Amino acid sequence: MNSLRFARTALRARPAALRVPLQRRTYAEAIKLSFSLPHQSLYKSQEVVQVNIPAESGEMGVLANHVPVIEQLKAGVVEVVEESGSKQFFLSGGFAVVQPNSVLSINAVEAYPLEDFSADAVRAQISEAQKIANGSGSAQDVAEAKIELEVLESLQAALK
Repeated sequence: MNSLRFARTALRARPAALRVPLQRRTYAEAIKLSFSLPHQSLYKSQEVVQVNIPAESGEMGVLANHVPVIEQLKAGVVEVVEESGSKQFFLSGGFAVVQPNSVLSINAVEAYPLEDFSADAVRAQISEAQKIANGSGSAQDVAEAKIELEVLESLQAALK
């Protein structure tokens, strides 16, 4: 009993310098985005609010102070949320690397603004790819058509 009373008294008598408030995790307001293609850079270390990416493991939103991770990207839409609004890009695949200190690097072979696509043209290309995928072409032609079909179907879903 006496030892418990002594411990309580010692806690109350602790100097103010030792009473440290709980440290709370704070979020930076921006994430530095580098979005690169082989022939151009869409973003060069620009500060943005959030980036939504189509990771192979599932759709993923990246904010400041995100846990460091490397993700393979599947065909889909990358949405870059800036303070002035958002921009959407369709990419066929790539990689995203979230680094400490709120840095995100996206590397893709191809990426185009979503508004550059026509839903009618995508439908036409899908029907052509389906004919080749279901046809009696070479094994290479069928495999390429199936990959094209997968990307086009992702694009069609993004345009809706």
